[in-house]
Amino acid sequence: MRTVIIYYSMSGNCEQTAERIAQRIGADTLRLYPETAYPSSGLKKFLWGGKSALMGETPVLKPYDFNADNYDRIIFGFPVWASSFTPPLRTFINENANVIKGKDFAAFTCLSGSGADKALGKLRDYLGIDAFSAELVLLDPKSRPNEKNDDKIEELCRKLG
Repeated sequence: MRTVIIYYSMSGNCEQTAERIAQRIGADTLRLYPETAYPSSGLKKFLWGGKSALMGETPVLKPYDFNADNYDRIIFGFPVWASSFTPPLRTFINENANVIKGKDFAAFTCLSGSGADKALGKLRDYLGIDAFSAELVLLDPKSRPNEKNDDKIEELCRKLG
């Protein structure tokens, strides 16, 4: 399957994971950037990002190049904010809802705490699907690399073929 990994990354965890998966399965990547960057440190990082996720905000994204006709599968990657997927993904899905409908979807998330299952469930609901073809949850893969995360990435790649 022709695959693209569409992701948002603030601290580099999702970026590193997306690149590893893309290299392993031969996928393209598309990193989403909001026009106005979220605070990346301190209390503002959690308050601003959490509020944005809880309120279902859709930030304006910097221009990106995406042609859905080029892909059969879309893998979404995101950090968990307030037990939800990140707002830049919400914007992307809204902007491309008609052209991504019926694609095969998979997802991965990187986090430091909890809420991954809820976030993945919210993303499935937002996409209007019952299940992902594969999903992955990683705890701080960039700052705390370990064999368990490596094994999980490898397992996801095997599922995706």
